[in-house]
Amino acid sequence: MRLTGKVALITGAAAGIGAAVAQVFLREGARVMLVDSDVGELAARSDLLGREFSPGRVRTYCADVSDEVGACAAVQSTVDAFGCLTTLVNNAAMRHYISLEKATRVDWQAVLNVNTLGAVSYCQAALPSLRKAGREGGASIVNVSSCYALVGRKEMGLYDATKAAMLAITRTLAHEEAEAGIRVNAVLPGSTLTAFHEKRARAQGKTIEQLKGERHATSLLGRWANAAEVAWPILWLASDEASFISGASLPVDGGLTAM
Repeated sequence: MRLTGKVALITGAAAGIGAAVAQVFLREGARVMLVDSDVGELAARSDLLGREFSPGRVRTYCADVSDEVGACAAVQSTVDAFGCLTTLVNNAAMRHYISLEKATRVDWQAVLNVNTLGAVSYCQAALPSLRKAGREGGASIVNVSSCYALVGRKEMGLYDATKAAMLAITRTLAHEEAEAGIRVNAVLPGSTLTAFHEKRARAQGKTIEQLKGERHATSLLGRWANAAEVAWPILWLASDEASFISGASLPVDGGLTAM
């Protein structure tokens, strides 16, 4: 029960890595606020987790992460529901498959609004509550970046640039909030097989088995991660076991950044 007494707000929590983080956090004793823009998926995830654990330990807030006002409201809803906020996981993200040559300013702004400005808005909204938790025993932010913040590839420059920006934000915020008792770290997932990728593969006429066979060149382990394999390192960074770690960027990529 490594998160007993902790209260976490997780963005992009209705599916994929965010849903896996919510599950392991609940398993380890936390209470969680699930934030997502998909109201149907959010309700379904809340119901599923509530039946597995306890409805009283799960709350939801439907918001587009790019909405600054929504960030403040989501944090306030968390404090109203659970009395405090000790942990923020900035997981929500959007992708845009386009070359840098063809990307317009509108394309850039859409990705920046979610991946960069959205994460910053949630940090800003959460800081007063996290500072209080820091004074009382410790608080943390875990930013979900990407291994492709460090490794180049084609037609994902918008996404990868915003994930690289997240690493700089992580380091800066770790400096600025150290005296307040807030640790700030980042996890850099590699290829993680989620429903998003499965749906996209089917739309391209691929089977899931074909999809699974495409990652032999992008990790030393020769496969995709499952979402739980990314959630566990996030759990560890959020727990008191990582109490002397701040400003760190942890690759969870099957060894891609070592290739």
